[in-house]
Amino acid sequence: MPGRQYAEGIEKVSTNTTRTKRPRSDLDKSIDLGLDQFGRFIRRAWWWIALTIFAIWFFTSGVTIAGLDGGTALSGIIQITFAICYILIQFVALFWFLARPRLYWVMPGETGVTFDDYKGNPEVLEAARRIVALLRGVKEFQEMGGNPVRGLLLSGPPGTGKSYLAQCMSTEAGVPFAYASAASFRAMFMGIDVLMISNLYRKARRLAREYGGCVIFMDEVDAIGGSRGNNGGGMGMMGMMGGMMGGGTGGLNQLLMEMDPPNIETGWFKKILRTLGLYHGRAQHQPVLTIGATNIPDSLDRALLRPGRFDRQINVAPPTDKYRPEVIEYYLNKVDHEDNISLTALSARLVEYTPVAIKHVINEAVIIAHFAGRTKVTYKDLTEAQDVHEYGLRQISELTEIERRRLAYHEAGHTVASYYLMDRFFPAYVTIHMRGDVEGAAAFAHPRPKETVITQNREDILARIQVSLASRAAEELFLNTKLNGVAGDFASATGLAARYIGVFGMDNTIASYLAFGEGGAGGATAIPHFADRVEALLQSQLNAVKQLFIEHSEAVIAVSEALIEKDELVAEEIKELIDNADARQASKGIFKELTPLLEAGSGWNGNGHGNGNGNGSHNNGHGRAGESIASPPFNNMSLNINVDGVHLPPQTYTDNLDL
Repeated sequence: MPGRQYAEGIEKVSTNTTRTKRPRSDLDKSIDLGLDQFGRFIRRAWWWIALTIFAIWFFTSGVTIAGLDGGTALSGIIQITFAICYILIQFVALFWFLARPRLYWVMPGETGVTFDDYKGNPEVLEAARRIVALLRGVKEFQEMGGNPVRGLLLSGPPGTGKSYLAQCMSTEAGVPFAYASAASFRAMFMGIDVLMISNLYRKARRLAREYGGCVIFMDEVDAIGGSRGNNGGGMGMMGMMGGMMGGGTGGLNQLLMEMDPPNIETGWFKKILRTLGLYHGRAQHQPVLTIGATNIPDSLDRALLRPGRFDRQINVAPPTDKYRPEVIEYYLNKVDHEDNISLTALSARLVEYTPVAIKHVINEAVIIAHFAGRTKVTYKDLTEAQDVHEYGLRQISELTEIERRRLAYHEAGHTVASYYLMDRFFPAYVTIHMRGDVEGAAAFAHPRPKETVITQNREDILARIQVSLASRAAEELFLNTKLNGVAGDFASATGLAARYIGVFGMDNTIASYLAFGEGGAGGATAIPHFADRVEALLQSQLNAVKQLFIEHSEAVIAVSEALIEKDELVAEEIKELIDNADARQASKGIFKELTPLLEAGSGWNGNGHGNGNGNGSHNNGHGRAGESIASPPFNNMSLNINVDGVHLPPQTYTDNLDL
């Protein structure tokens, strides 16, 4: 029996040991952790509990301590509390007024724009769709072990649709959207910017808990997120004053912390439960997506650009030639317009236009059509609206007859030269009057690209030089004079010629003067005979454009005379004038070649009299009757130039560069 009892005792001890070694369940851990937290709360706040019990006993028992009863003490406490609240209310009102950023909250469904309304950048749109998909299914994504995207930086030129894309993202995700101007966080007094950013993200997290997510869009985020190494906020007197008056980097530091916060609980109810030891789960990050937009991403602080804050960076560029027509069609369909408007032709005119600029031009066309008494927008309204957008309002100049003629032939030279020489451009507009946005130009001609131009070969550069020098060529050939209005043209041509030789290596010189300094002024002397070669190139291109005008003199005269009469010409009028002039000049050439044959067939004798019946007529080839300007003395002109020792581009050069 004793042996059996001993064995049973050993078995019981072994069973208890096994039970104590068994791992505890999650419920046991939760109970133990809650008791520990509650115990810590009691140890830290026992005197608050005792003071509360004493106050309840004092005010309800009616006892008197040192001649002070409960009612008198309560009245004094109320008065002191009222005075404190009165002072606090003033401070709170002041800080509330100062801590109001330029902030607009848009709840789900209020923006009315979706991804279907975003046109022109399908690659950017696809990246935005993925971020929205993660924002919608953040729970499933986190269950896979992934972390939601916290920041998206949109960079690009103004007007490319960065804020518009952010609104589309918030609508598609079905979450609240906050539009904030980053510049409004720059407050007058120190600490206000920190308070504004903290309040913004506190509300965003509250809405994220309610709607499942929230989007904060900060426009021009560089106003608050600029690099801390460039603001000069030192420890000197100026640095101290800058911090006191709202400068410093407090706002940026707060933004950095809010975009990548620590694992803390932000809900007030759970904070109370944690304090009482009744809740001890893991703090959850609310899915708040911060979208920043800037035109100068290089100026942002590096801490903002690291992963975990602005996780994604998307460059939003103007629509390309392929997708620009769909942007034009989208905005054009919002207004009443004629059906015969060519999207291809309109897209060729609006190269490098942003969606906002396209929208503005179409709206300007509606204004023009309305005041013209039309109910639909025409193609001419759109071209006129583009001219107003680019050049400003027309300013009619009171010009004398001689000034009109000089300006007309000067600008006609540019126009005709660009028509024949610049294949990827077209002469869109020419005027002899000033426009509001073209400062310093009494008259101007403007060629527009037919497509997006990225690269240029040597023929393109030479064509641009010739177009710049075409004004002087027209003056010498058709006016027999030299005017002072070519200063800017000569500067542009000289700069192109210098880069042609000393930068682009198109004159068999590989050395670049840019390697000798930012401006390259000192490096030009390192290139042999640089100034002489630039001058020789300019002279050769001036002679080339003169030869062009000799061959197409009718076109120059036609454009000039029409410009004198109408003051300005648009693309369609320019093309019609030049084509008709070329047709007339070609017919004259053909007639000149056929004249000897006609004379032989009609029986002309040696004394110049014909043997016919005299009823026929003979064209003397002197042009139209009443023409206001005579043809220049082309036969007496010498276009030779001494170019010894200078490498000029061969006339038979062909571009074999395979891009």
